[in-house]
Amino acid sequence: MKIEKDKMVKIHYTLKDTEGKQLDSSAGHEPLEYLHGNGNLIPGLESELEGKNPGDKFMATIAPEDAYGEYDEQMIVDVPRSQFDSDAAISVGMKFEAHTAGGPMIVTVTKVTDDAVTVDGNHELAGKTLVFDVEVVDVRDATEEELNPPSCGCGGECGDCGGDCDCDGEDGCSCGDGGCGGECR
Repeated sequence: MKIEKDKMVKIHYTLKDTEGKQLDSSAGHEPLEYLHGNGNLIPGLESELEGKNPGDKFMATIAPEDAYGEYDEQMIVDVPRSQFDSDAAISVGMKFEAHTAGGPMIVTVTKVTDDAVTVDGNHELAGKTLVFDVEVVDVRDATEEELNPPSCGCGGECGDCGGDCDCDGEDGCSCGDGGCGGECR
């Protein structure tokens, strides 16, 4: 069975940068399993996997624009120290979720002073060309539940429910009265 939209795919992969430094790998672990054609992988790798079959092995070089995007200097922001708890220990390298006008995003602390905390909203692999060694382990039809996982009527974003959204995958969803009216899909 070949890889195409809405197939469940298992792959083993090793990710390296262009200098050959290993950044990640599934070696020694279970293969990565994902639903193909639904934005669950970076676009360039998903495109390279299209049409492949179990047993196929290949190398793919993915440009930044087809991976985690170009590095954007505008995503580096100085946040006043007063916006953090006064007793919070903040150090360079810490990651946390920031709530922005565009929705929640993970940021990394790059500098801390008495007056400000500098955070970088770029993905750690933004601006990098990525090299993947991939082995397709399995391809199968997705189940109905895999194709339609439970999500809240508020778009699946708990933030849209005021953080009062419970989607556990077993009993469906329950949204509190945080703005989505208790409606679940």
